[in-house]
Amino acid sequence: MCYSAKVWQAYQDYVRRFGAVIGIREFAQLYADRQKGAKVKTTKAMDDAFLRAGTSETRGIAQAIEAWNAEQIAELERLLFRQRRRLVDAERTLRTKSTKKALDDQRIASNRIEWAKGKLADLHRTVPVERDSRIFPGMYAPVMVIEQGRRVIKPMRYQCRPAGKPAVYDTKYPGTYNARRDNLEGFWKGQFGHTHGVIVCDAFYENVSRHKVEGCALADGEAEENMVLEFKPQPQQDMLIACLYSHWQGDGEELWSFAAITDEPPPEVAAAGHDRCIIPIREEHLDTWLNPDPNNLADLYAILDDRQRPYYEHRMAA
Repeated sequence: MCYSAKVWQAYQDYVRRFGAVIGIREFAQLYADRQKGAKVKTTKAMDDAFLRAGTSETRGIAQAIEAWNAEQIAELERLLFRQRRRLVDAERTLRTKSTKKALDDQRIASNRIEWAKGKLADLHRTVPVERDSRIFPGMYAPVMVIEQGRRVIKPMRYQCRPAGKPAVYDTKYPGTYNARRDNLEGFWKGQFGHTHGVIVCDAFYENVSRHKVEGCALADGEAEENMVLEFKPQPQQDMLIACLYSHWQGDGEELWSFAAITDEPPPEVAAAGHDRCIIPIREEHLDTWLNPDPNNLADLYAILDDRQRPYYEHRMAA
């Protein structure tokens, strides 16, 4: 499974390269919901793209992001104050007597202080870094789709909830951020041939077992050790990743969400210890993919077969 990817987050990139338009209503609603307390996770890169845009149509979105950032900063500063006081109290106790509570308080407070300082640094930081564009299941990313004959960019959650299914599907099927090619006409029959999208990414990440990466068997009694690998296409390039999406509505709520299609891995990914891989389609197939014909699934499978086939170099993820 592709559990994480580094994707384009600035909608302006889609506008410039693909002539796409931005789904203002959906982005505005997403950030308004987050400000009201909804569990909406966005990347710093996507937030920063709106803060830099400086256009009249995105001003309201930027204001919502600024307000949310200010609330986060205030909350983190309060947390820092509480944890620093907790640390001082624990260290005062430890100078006279070592107790389990004081040791636990010292450890927990120290960890929370470092975490909060890191979060504050990210909120204040203006220079982008690679991790700003990385998505994980449950996070939102810009997805390109077709609406009324136009390429449109919409924010969607990276974990697809099929339309018509109950919200409990999120926990019943936690792996629905990926759609297996061999199940497109099964679990995904409501989306395959109906609602297609793409994301643009230049790297993806996988959890693998260290012994598989190193090509050795586990010793008797040895536990598997997980590691995260970053895979990048060579030569470096942006990849149009085939996705399915759904517009779910229920109980007065709506959710735009997507899944990346995965298939059998190329040899170098398999040799690195992983058994699935996302599918980068060729740009000449983009409009056909985004305008699927449910009566001609063979053409859609042909697009998935005629994919880009770069060589994926891997390294330990930072």
